[in-house]
This record gives sequence, structure tokens and C-alpha cells, in this order.
Amino acid sequence: MAAVKRIPRERGGWWHAYVCPAHGVELDHGDVLGGVFPKDGARCPRGCRVDTPAVRGAWTVLSHQAWARRLRVLAECGEDTEAVSGLVEYTSLYAELASRHHDDAQPWMLRGRLFHQALTDAIWAVNVGHAAWTLGARGTAGLAAVLPLLDELERAALDAREVLVARGDLASNYTTWLTAAGIATGRAAAAVRGVPWDGAKQWLEGPHGLYAHLRACVADDGWEWEGSTYYHGFVLRAVLLALRGTDPSALPGDVAARLCGMVDVLAAIATDGGVLPALHDGPYLRDPLSLEWLELCALARQFAPAPRMDAVAARARADLAGADDGLDRLLDGWFTGPPLPERSAPAPVTVFGDAGYAVVRAAGVHAVLDFGPHGGSHGHRDKLSLYLYGVTAPWQPDPGQVPYAHDEFRDLYASTAVHPSFRVDGAEQAECAGALLNADDTSATAEVTTAYEGVRAVRRVEAGTCHLVDVLTVTGERGALGRVSAQLRPGVALDLQVQASGPVRTTWYGDELLHGWHAASTPVRPFCRPGPGPADDPQQQRTRVDFTARDTTRVVFASVYQSGSAGPAVTDVRLTEEGLVVVSLADGSRRVHRTEA
Repeated sequence: MAAVKRIPRERGGWWHAYVCPAHGVELDHGDVLGGVFPKDGARCPRGCRVDTPAVRGAWTVLSHQAWARRLRVLAECGEDTEAVSGLVEYTSLYAELASRHHDDAQPWMLRGRLFHQALTDAIWAVNVGHAAWTLGARGTAGLAAVLPLLDELERAALDAREVLVARGDLASNYTTWLTAAGIATGRAAAAVRGVPWDGAKQWLEGPHGLYAHLRACVADDGWEWEGSTYYHGFVLRAVLLALRGTDPSALPGDVAARLCGMVDVLAAIATDGGVLPALHDGPYLRDPLSLEWLELCALARQFAPAPRMDAVAARARADLAGADDGLDRLLDGWFTGPPLPERSAPAPVTVFGDAGYAVVRAAGVHAVLDFGPHGGSHGHRDKLSLYLYGVTAPWQPDPGQVPYAHDEFRDLYASTAVHPSFRVDGAEQAECAGALLNADDTSATAEVTTAYEGVRAVRRVEAGTCHLVDVLTVTGERGALGRVSAQLRPGVALDLQVQASGPVRTTWYGDELLHGWHAASTPVRPFCRPGPGPADDPQQQRTRVDFTARDTTRVVFASVYQSGSAGPAVTDVRLTEEGLVVVSLADGSRRVHRTEA
């Protein structure tokens, strides 16, 4: 018997509360289209069953969002009767439940009506608006009954945007989605009424419209200001959704350039196999996120195609393992004009000066050096972290973040302890920014001087002929340091071997092998211990490694990495007294690298 599909009859809460309090992992969604919270509680992959008001409210968010997306799919597929029926039902439900702000929202939230947060209302409204817009554009009958909902959603988006603007938050990612919601519902209402849309001044061109917002929230290097992969894609997807029915070539030149730059960012940080590092806040791996990447790639392809984004879409589809609903395949003809010219492939070394990332590619190793601003509420204490990926292997990934309602795990995954960075005396780094010292065709060097008082750290990452060289130098500017640790934080299984002479060896597993050689300018103690892996499952342990030096005024940590598919093979690594890293290769040759910029 087919499962019953039912729109929930309750208001939603905060989706980030949908997390196991014991294990920090997102709970299983169950049958979100069934409209009824799981009978025995939401299931945790570790065996728990959780049933609290907050978890019920979070599940209701997921259910309403799934229903809004389903209505959009139905509209795109030509299932008009069912789509209209769902929109009409939501019209009466919204009038019944959401006539005022949600009383259960937390004080810090921008309060929504159907949900705790206005942001959640906007995301839901975008899908509802596009479903109605699609139906209205082809003259589907019965949509007049939905006009009160569309009008009210546009008004709610405008009211919430005015609150943000009044408190100086024009650049907020909330603003993007509220604007997208106002455009989608306003244009849908115009299509249903059969009249031209008159909202361009309000939502696109005005002082608080989409164009002004993009000028405020996107830096010159193309990054959304928070420096988070997730929120960067979050904003770009909302903007492309908002620009439906426009001609890309007709946009203001600086706006089009910013959007192209945003596409370039994703193409540059993605590995050849389409893995997007989860820099700063955002899920490490999550099916709904994969659906978002598929949608974004489909829209970006029609706006400013970047060939590397095809790999991102393929990776997202593979992660879903057949669980996608096909929405991304239904979005052809999103814009009224042809795409802008194809984007160029990223250079071997790509530096983002505003966000503070450098991407260095070396013979199968994809490295990302993080040196930039903290990133506001979505920042992590991880200055000079070095993230390492293969084509698809997450050898040393940014671990991402758990749902925000789990305070303990959220703080852990923002901490220095879980990142491949450095620590002094076991303390957390301060929230701070580093600076780029140098970059060229093969290397990038950055420093940070405010992570710890009186401590300067410099990291140089260089692509060799068949290997990657990483040199981290930490100096006590006011005398001896206590304990200085350089941290390895694998996302895969790792073996470490201390040798009687020569460097410490590491072997990193996964889809591809990575070999590492590790030396230092002063005696260091490599210490291995189990720790939580990436944030999609904090209970999945990985081997953490700290290389710790004691009571020195200056220490240099040098690591050389080589993909298992690269050659000739590295046979030895030495750090000389003159400050050089000497790499010996199996063909008898040597490569010499500097430790300073």
C-alpha cells in the first residue's frame, strides 16, 4: 500500500534542533511527506529515539520544506491538479497558523511566522512561489485561491527585510533569501493575475534590493563575506533563483561580475572529483545539501558555465545514491537569454585575498590554506589550517559543523583542537585574521600574529614536481614558547611510523593513498590519540596526531606529501640547518625547497 502523504498541520520550529543530544548526529528524517512525527521518536543512527518539543518542531520544519519542494517538482512535471491542491491547502493553513510572529522563537532570532526564523519562512516561500509561478505562467486553473498566500508571503518578506536593514544587516544571508522570497511570490502573483510584475524597484534595483545586497555581501575576490563554503553556495543559489526570467547579459555589469566570481570560487576550491571543502560552518555531508548543490549547478550552468562545476554536480549525485527527486533536471530555460561566456579554469595556485584562502594543486594533492578573517558567527578558530584532498579522498578535510542547536559539539567543531592548524600550550586560538605574505605560480605563504599573544606563525605551501611541501614556522617573539603543536586531523584512516633515523612517516587511506614525511628543526614528540572525525558523525573516530616541541623560541615543522599515484616516489626528506627542505626521489634526483617566503 502506498504511503499516505499529508501536509503537517503544525507550525515548524528550528531545524538545527534535529540532532541527537547524546551523539551530536542529525536524526533520521523518516517519512517527511507523511506529515506525522515518527511514532516512537526520531531515530538516531546510533540507536537512540528522541522525542522532545524542539525535535518535533525541527522535524516539522523538514516536513514543510519537503512539501514545498515537492509542490515545485509537481508543477515542473505538469502534475497541475496535485500541485494546485497543495498550494490551496497551504493558503488556508498559513492563514490559520501564521497570522502573527512565532511566539516560541528564541530572542536572538529574526522571528518568522510559520517557523521560528524568518529565514526558514523565506526558504519555504521561495519553493512555494516558484511552484505557483510555474503554474501561473502556463495559465493553470484554480490558482486565484492561492493569491492571498502569495501576497502575504511577499509582505512578510518585505517586513523582515526592513528589520534587517534597520539594524545594518543588508549583507546578511537572510537578506538574500528574503529578497528571493519576495521576488518569487510577487512574480508568481503577477503571473496568476496575468499582469506585468511591478516589483523591480522594490526587490532588484532599490537601495535595499538584490543588486545593492550583492554589492554589500560579496567581496572583490568573489567570496560571500562569511568565508563559508555552505553560506557562499546558500547565497548564490538564492540569487540565481531570484533572477529567474532575466537575461544574464542585461544585469548591471558589476552585479554580473560578482555572480561570475562566486561561481569561480566554487570551481577553484572544488577538487577534480567535485568535492567541495566544507570551509567553516556548514554540513560536512548531508543529503539535503547535495540536493542544493545539484540545483545550484543546474542554475549556474545556465548563467555562467564553469566546466569544473559539472564534477561538483556529479559528486553530489553520487553522494545521494539515487535519492534525488530530479528537480535539477527540470530547470532548463531558467533565464531568458543565453549564458554569459564560459569561465576559465582556475590556476594551479589560486589565492582569495579577501576571504583568506589559498588553493595549491600538486600532482594529485589538492591543498587549501586558511589564513583569512574569522568569518563572523560562522567562523572557526583555525588560522593557518591546511586541508588536504585527493580527487575524491578527504585526507585532511575541514570537518564541517553539526546542527547548531547542539552547543557542545558546535563549539568543538569550531575549535582549534579539531582543525589541522597549530596550538600553543594546548590553548585555543583567538578569533583573528592572518595575512598573505607571498604567492606565486607554485606556492602561497601566510602568517598570523594574533592567534596567541607574542607568537608569530608562518605557513608556506608549495607544489613540487610530484609532491606538496608544507612548512609551518612558529616563533616566540618575546622569548621561549611552552608547548607548540602542529596538528594532523585526518578524515580517513591513518598509520604513523616513527623511524630510528629520518622523518616520521604517515600513510593516509581512502579512495586514494597519500604518503607523508614529517621532520622538524628541534626534537618533537609525535602523539597519536583517537578523536572525532568529520561532523556528519562525531562518534566516528579518527587518529589525531600532534607533533609537539617544548621550550623553544622557534620551531619549524616540515611535511612533504605525495599522492600514491604520483612519481617518481619520494624516498627521503631532510630539513637542513640552513632552513631548506631537501626531498630525495627514487630516480636519484633531489628537490630543494625554502622554508620562508
